[in-house]
Amino acid sequence: MAKRKSSSPGTEPIEKSEADKQQPWTKVLVIAVALLIIIALSFGGYQLFVHPTWAQVLRDIFIILMALQSLAIGVLLIILIAQIINLSKLLREEILPILNSTNETVSTVKQTTNFVSDTVVSPLVKAASTIAAVRGGMKAIFKRRRPPEA
Repeated sequence: MAKRKSSSPGTEPIEKSEADKQQPWTKVLVIAVALLIIIALSFGGYQLFVHPTWAQVLRDIFIILMALQSLAIGVLLIILIAQIINLSKLLREEILPILNSTNETVSTVKQTTNFVSDTVVSPLVKAASTIAAVRGGMKAIFKRRRPPEA
C-alpha cells in the first residue's frame, strides 16, 4: 500500500512501502530459481543421454523408490480401512442407542403434550367460549338503549 507525505493538497508525492520495494526482488528471485531448475534438468538430461549406464542405475533407483511408495500407500490404506471399521462400530454401539433414547424422549413429550391438551387446554377453551357466549347473550338481552340524540 502506498504511503503519502502530507505537503500541499494536490501535489502529494507517493512514497513506496516496504512490500512495494521488495516485490521486484522477489520476481527476480523466482525467475532465477526457475532458470536454475531448467538448466539443471537440461544438464541432467544431457548427462543421461551421454552416459547410458547412469540412466540405467537411475532408472533402477526410481523403480525401487516407486515400489517402496506403493508399499507405504498399501499400508496406509489398510490403516484407513481399519479406522473406518472402528468408526462404523462406534456409530452402531454408542450413537444408535443415544438416537433411540432421543426418539423415546420425543415420543414421551408428544404424549404429554396431547394429554395436557386434552385434559387442561380443551376444557379451558370450552369454558372460556361458554362464558363469552353467556356474556354476549346478556349484553344482547340487557342492552341499554340510548335516547336518540337531537
